[in-house]
Amino acid sequence: MRTVIERIGHIDRPVDTDLFSSVMHHIIGQQISTKAQETIWKRMQQDLGAVTPETVAAAGTARLQSYGTTFRKAGYLADFAQKVRSSAFDLEGLRRLPDADAVAALASLKGIGVWTAEMILLFCLQRPDVFSYDDLAIQRGLRMTYRHRKIGRPLFERYRRRFHPYGSVASLYLWAVACGAIPEWTDPAARKSPPRQKVRNPKEAKP
Repeated sequence: MRTVIERIGHIDRPVDTDLFSSVMHHIIGQQISTKAQETIWKRMQQDLGAVTPETVAAAGTARLQSYGTTFRKAGYLADFAQKVRSSAFDLEGLRRLPDADAVAALASLKGIGVWTAEMILLFCLQRPDVFSYDDLAIQRGLRMTYRHRKIGRPLFERYRRRFHPYGSVASLYLWAVACGAIPEWTDPAARKSPPRQKVRNPKEAKP
C-alpha cells in the first residue's frame, strides 16, 4: 500500500455530513450515473425547496417519481422520510453507534443494503475503518495491487486486518487503482488463457 500512496499522492474525499441528504443521495444514486443522480437531486431541490424529512414525506411517491427516479426508489425515499419525521428511525442516533450497529440500522431501511450503509459510514459519518467486501472495485484494486487472480472472503479478511484501523484510507486508494490511477497495473483476473491449438484429425490430413 505504501507504493500505491506514493504513486497516487493525496486523494480528496467528498464528504456530505448531512445524514438525511446522504441517505437520500445514496438511494437515488443506486445503479445510475452520478450525472443522473445529480439531475434528479436538482429537480427535487427546485420543486421542494429545502429537501427535509417533512418536505419529502409530504411530496409523496408519485411526485418524487416525477423527478426522474423509479417508482420503487420513490417509495423508498418517501418511506425513509416518513420514518425520520415520525422518529420511528433515529437518524442522528447513528452517529453514536459502533460501525457494525450503524450498518445494521441503516440496512434495516427499505432500499439500503449493507454496501450502501457502509458507503454512508465512509462518506457521511467519516468513519476511519470502512473496508467493504461487497465492493467489487475494492476487490479489483486488491487484485491489481497484490497480483491475485481472485479475492475470496478469507483473503479479504486478511487485508482488512492489515489495513485496520485505516480501512477507509485503503478503500480510497484501492478505488483509485481500480480506476486506472497507475496505468501499467492490470487486473490478473482479466487474463485470458492462450487459445488451445486445434488437434487435427489424421483423417483430414491431405495426402
